Amino acid sequence: MDNNLKALFGSWDEAIGTLLSAIASTPSFKLNETQQKHLDLLGNVMQATGSALAADSEKKLTLNKIGNQVQAIGNSTVVSGILIPLNEETKSEVTIKGNLFQAVGSSMALPDLLNANKISMNTLYEIYGALLQVIGNALQGLSGIMELQGKQGENIDFTGSWIQTMGAFIQAWVQSNNP
Repeated sequence: MDNNLKALFGSWDEAIGTLLSAIASTPSFKLNETQQKHLDLLGNVMQATGSALAADSEKKLTLNKIGNQVQAIGNSTVVSGILIPLNEETKSEVTIKGNLFQAVGSSMALPDLLNANKISMNTLYEIYGALLQVIGNALQGLSGIMELQGKQGENIDFTGSWIQTMGAFIQAWVQSNNP
């Protein structure tokens, strides 16, 4: 597969995966627990696949490439927390770590983007998209920590999921506009 096509497919696969996970975390959609679990599982598998494809599309070793790999590891960690039969506390800890890995992965693209000789509008959108994903994943991790402490974190998780989704769609849109 051509590297540009791989990057394009990967970015949209990741964006659609974030959307599915955000829908799964939205209380107003009134999904039952099984539906939420399956939608979140599919979303995280798509995100991991998209990040892996984006990483594989880069020929040189860059922070962006490593960041996409770390994001794929983060999503794979969340997937393992969903699939492996663990107690609820351990599942929460695994999911928190997966979300924080994703936040770190998104942040790793920033130095490459900020070091560009000439910052274009597309670069600014990419920076904005990466920052939104960092913020969204960090909020999701925070919500998990709060829930482990017996506090309400559902609204923070919901907000973080949708912030991450906006960032992923911005980055997919930018990838679509790259020659």
